Amino acid sequence: MSKIDADPALKRLVQIMATLRSPEGCPWDARQTPHSLKACLLEETYEVLDAIDRGSPQEICEELGDLLLQVVFQARIFQERGQFDLTDVITGIADKLVRRHPHVFAATPVTGEGDLWRQWEAIKRGEKPAAKGPASRLGELPNHLPALLAACKLGERASRAGFDWTEAGQAFAKVHEELKECEEAFRRGNQDELAGEIGDLLFAAVNLGRYLQIDPEDALRQTGRRFTRRFQHLEGQLRQDGREVQDLDMEELLLLWQAAKKSSEGHIADLEGSGIRPDHPARQG
Repeated sequence: MSKIDADPALKRLVQIMATLRSPEGCPWDARQTPHSLKACLLEETYEVLDAIDRGSPQEICEELGDLLLQVVFQARIFQERGQFDLTDVITGIADKLVRRHPHVFAATPVTGEGDLWRQWEAIKRGEKPAAKGPASRLGELPNHLPALLAACKLGERASRAGFDWTEAGQAFAKVHEELKECEEAFRRGNQDELAGEIGDLLFAAVNLGRYLQIDPEDALRQTGRRFTRRFQHLEGQLRQDGREVQDLDMEELLLLWQAAKKSSEGHIADLEGSGIRPDHPARQG
């Protein structure tokens, strides 16, 4: 769609939402609140991600429309409360993009990626209200952010502040160190201590992925998909013989698992979602 066509299309969507929220509209739409729509917003976001992984432009377009509906829906509710409307939302993000890219819109020179990061962080800090005492370079993260993604964000921000490994071997060594501490905590039998060490191990693994430019969220998602395919293949092989997984001991299962692994990798390539992190500052929040 061209830029000229976008304006009437958006106005039509806004008007449809206003009608749905009106007394003559839909009772379900009319009774929704920002809180009641939280689950819908999250679900639509994940459906966009699934569509991107599947790679169908038509499906991606449809799912982006569903996600846009949630933005228009939320904006309409706040407009009815007299707090802001969709124009404020659009103007706000447009102003933010221009403000955070002075090297593009204000001819402010940058000498490299490091300089770009410093400029980006300085602008972000200037946008926040003044806090008591110096602001942390870690900033704040949304409470609903998945723990794996939050760990990656913390590592990224600490790295931009200068707190990071100097080479990959150090990141690998940290994972080994945390795994050893998990084993020691397990032997001591302290469940609270073990939970803390498991958390440290996961955090170290996330930061290893971050350091190697592997998105841990995507990497783990792909692993879950591979595990599902292999497990279902294993189940299918067993059912052909009239057996179930619980009928076998672990040694037998491991042999079948290796066969399932080779079979699944032979005809299904793990190409969806490369796991490589986009490095544009907007991706890093």
